[in-house]
Amino acid sequence: MTAGHAPLILTAELPPDLHRRYTDLRTQYFPPERNYLEAHVTLFHAIPAQCEEELRRYLARLAGEVPPLRGRVEGLMSLGGGTAIKLTSPDLLELRDEIAEHFRGMLTLQDQHRPRLHVTIQNKVTSKEAKVVQAQLSGLFEPGEFVFPGLALYVYRGGPWEFLRRFAFRGK
Repeated sequence: MTAGHAPLILTAELPPDLHRRYTDLRTQYFPPERNYLEAHVTLFHAIPAQCEEELRRYLARLAGEVPPLRGRVEGLMSLGGGTAIKLTSPDLLELRDEIAEHFRGMLTLQDQHRPRLHVTIQNKVTSKEAKVVQAQLSGLFEPGEFVFPGLALYVYRGGPWEFLRRFAFRGK
């Protein structure tokens, strides 16, 4: 057990090319004093630390059964006070639902609901600042297909996330 009392964060990994591109956009547009994460797709924000051992075992089993999951870049998405890249993946959301059902009763209110899949590239700015970035990036994001290669588990201790483990999708 490595989380102690700190909550766990589960993300879907992006393919290396998208990860680099979106991390570069975060570096460019995210307020630097708050940008200490690389590009990510959050599936769960705060799984209780006491679930860590069970979660690790469960995710290792799932990852061995699940093939890389199809995803799609849809374009830009306004967060009001920020900007994101909107993604879709019915397969990933179905897997997320399965994980949520397994941990039913342990999840926060936020994690009980399906997320809107996205990669945040700017956050905690004024809506005016966000609209400027959205105008600058408009037309740069053509819809396109990709695959999620796996999941990643982190622990949150109040600042940068601490990486715990990667779960590569290996199913057929």
